[in-house]
Amino acid sequence: MFGLTDCNNFYVSCERLFNPSLEGRPVVVLSNNDGCVISRSNEAKALGIGMGEPIFKMKEIVSRERIACFSANFSLYGDLSARVMDKLRSYSPGIEIYSIDEAFLDLSGVPEKEIKSLGPEIVRRIKKDIGIPVSLGVSHTKTLAKVSTRLSKKYPATKGFCFMQKKEDIARVLVKFPVDDIWGVGRAYSKMLKSYGIMTAMDFTKKSPEWVKSKMGVPGVKSWRELNGEACIRLEDRVLDKKQICTSRSFSRDLYDFEEICKAVATFAASSAEKLRQQRGGCKEIIVFILTNPFKDNAKQHYQSAVVTLVSHSDSTFTIAGAACNALRDIFRQGHGYKKAGVILSDISRKSDLTMSLFEDPLQAEKESSVMSVMDEINSRYGRHSIYTAAAGVERIQSNQNLLSKRYTTSWDDIIEVKV
Repeated sequence: MFGLTDCNNFYVSCERLFNPSLEGRPVVVLSNNDGCVISRSNEAKALGIGMGEPIFKMKEIVSRERIACFSANFSLYGDLSARVMDKLRSYSPGIEIYSIDEAFLDLSGVPEKEIKSLGPEIVRRIKKDIGIPVSLGVSHTKTLAKVSTRLSKKYPATKGFCFMQKKEDIARVLVKFPVDDIWGVGRAYSKMLKSYGIMTAMDFTKKSPEWVKSKMGVPGVKSWRELNGEACIRLEDRVLDKKQICTSRSFSRDLYDFEEICKAVATFAASSAEKLRQQRGGCKEIIVFILTNPFKDNAKQHYQSAVVTLVSHSDSTFTIAGAACNALRDIFRQGHGYKKAGVILSDISRKSDLTMSLFEDPLQAEKESSVMSVMDEINSRYGRHSIYTAAAGVERIQSNQNLLSKRYTTSWDDIIEVKV
């Protein structure tokens, strides 16, 4: 058996945890620079506010409905996520952290009778001990557990826990479950399946595995088997290495000056390189992109990216930031106001799997690796951006976070005060 725990409206729940007056009130959390909606309370959803909706288009409804808006407080959200995951480990040592607010549980070997009592206990204890409401679905496979969790979120009668065990109960659910919502079936595949009259998960399970493989390949067959009750997607007990690492951000204002954008790109490159070193990898390809504000009327529009291929795989901030800034120089256009930029590292391999080329100096590579280790240690101990490249500049990238709540659990300056 597999379980999937999903924190309900996670970012909003984190804000409500330290501000109980928000209960019952529509709440939204905004992306970097207070741009778009990235989390909504059920009350906000009921008002028709969609994910990704720009806040400037919502001014009237925000005022009319007294919607509480917050800047994204990722420091707080990350800490509360870690607490939820630690609590889950106390119930099941085998967990796979799927995202900041989702985790799969390995419940193999747990008697079905015990699962029926364990599920509600997990939901209750996380809410009581951490303050975050969660939904838990349990079934025979990870894909069915995903389906079960959606039911536990949708129907209040489940009280946050749904156990799909019997074949006849699973069949009744799959008959009504949209093919778009099947885990692993993306937008393109769902459109293709609908063109063949496959509208529900049950329709999908009735196709032959040969037909599914011809249309969707091996991943599609795995989804088909999982929906039919055959577990073939195993639990990943470690965080998988990323095949691409991206750091990007929208700016608080349109940037016209090359040096300002270059500082931002160097900062993004350094952040991506640090993440690369954390997974002990090296990249050979760097992608840099910039774009103007698509919502600004009558402004000159420009979007362009550049790809840089390194001579050999590298995890050096100096190498990656230098290549990214040189690429930016090629695609920057004077007179355009740029709203967003980003750096993507790809063609990533584990350093332990790489061999040094004939043109590399082993002493220089060892020296650079030592410098990176010292840089990471200093930034880890004294805070990010304690030490950085000259290209990134002294001043940090300015962002609009005018609606930011306190970092209650990660900063002594923001610790909650109790007045008696």
